[in-house]
Amino acid sequence: MTSFEILLSFIAAIAAASISAALIEATRPMLLRVALAKPNARSSHRIPTPQGAGIAVTAATLLAAGAAIVMAGAPGLTLPVVVFAASLFIAVVGFADDVRPLPVVPRLLLQAAAVAAVVFVAPGDFRIVPACPLWLERSLLLVAGLWFVNLVNFMDGLDLMTTAEAVPITVAVVLLGFFGHVPPATAIVAAALCGALLGFSPFNRPVAKIFLGDVGSLPIGLLLGWCLLELAFHRQYGAALLLPLYYLTDATVTLLRRIARREPFWNAHRSHFYQRATDNGFTVWRVVAEVFALNVALALLAIMSVVLDSVAADILLLLIGALAVAVLLRRFSRPRML
Repeated sequence: MTSFEILLSFIAAIAAASISAALIEATRPMLLRVALAKPNARSSHRIPTPQGAGIAVTAATLLAAGAAIVMAGAPGLTLPVVVFAASLFIAVVGFADDVRPLPVVPRLLLQAAAVAAVVFVAPGDFRIVPACPLWLERSLLLVAGLWFVNLVNFMDGLDLMTTAEAVPITVAVVLLGFFGHVPPATAIVAAALCGALLGFSPFNRPVAKIFLGDVGSLPIGLLLGWCLLELAFHRQYGAALLLPLYYLTDATVTLLRRIARREPFWNAHRSHFYQRATDNGFTVWRVVAEVFALNVALALLAIMSVVLDSVAADILLLLIGALAVAVLLRRFSRPRML
C-alpha cells in the first residue's frame, strides 16, 4: 500500500468509529421499542436489552470504507459493488429475523444468496486449489462461507465477544495489507470494520446496553469471510485459517457434539464453550479477555506465517495455534479453580 492508502485506512477506522457510536446513540430509543431481546433459558443476559446495533456498525463500515476507496481513486482499489450489496442484503435479512424470527430454510437460502454473490463474483483466475474444477471449488467456498457467516452469528452470545474476535482479525488484515499481502481495498474495509466495532464496544461492554443482533453479526461474518477469502486467494492459507481458528473450533466442535447427541442443532442453545465458561464460574469480562488474548496470539501467528512463507512454517504455526485453542476450550469446559 502507498502512504496515502495507509492514511486512508486510518481515516476510515476513525470515521467508522465515530459514525457507529453516533448512530447507536440515535437508534437505540427506536430499537428499545421494536427489537427488544428478552432473557430466556438460552440467554446470557438477565434484563431485556435492545438489539440491532449492527445497523450502525454495518452502515459505518460501508460508508467509511466506501468513501476511502473512492478517495483512493486507483483502479486496483475498486471493491466489487456486489460485496457491499451482499452485506446490505444480509443485514436486511438479519434485521427481519431480529424483529420476527424467520423459518430456518428461507433464512439459510437468503443467507446463501448473499454468500454466493461474494464467492462467485471473484475473478476466475482467483483460485485456492488450481487442480480442483472451478465450479467445485466455488461450491465448496459457498458452503464454507455460509457456515462462517452463521458461526459468527452463533458466537455472538456474550457481551463484547464479537469485538474480541473481529478486532484482532481486522487489525492483522490491515497490517498485512500495509505490506501488500492483501489488496488495499480489503485492508481499508478491514480498518473500517475494526473502527465500527470499537465505536460499538462502549455500548456492548458488560453489562451491555445494546446487542449487535443478526443485523450486525451476519454482515460482519460476511465481511470477515471475504477478508479471509482474499488471504486464501493470495496464497496465505496459514493466515486465513489461523485468524478465525478459535471461532471455527468452538462453533464446529459444538455443532458436531450436538449432532452426535441427536439434538435439534438448528435451535438456539447455550452449549458453546464460551457459554459453558460463564456457567462454570468465569465472569463475562474474564471470558472475553481470555478469548481476546488468544485471538491476539493467533493474529501474531498468522502474521508470522506470512513472513516465513513456507509450508513447514504454516503446519507448525497451525499446530501451535490449535494447541492454544484446545487449552482454552478445555479450560472453559471445566469449573473455574479459585
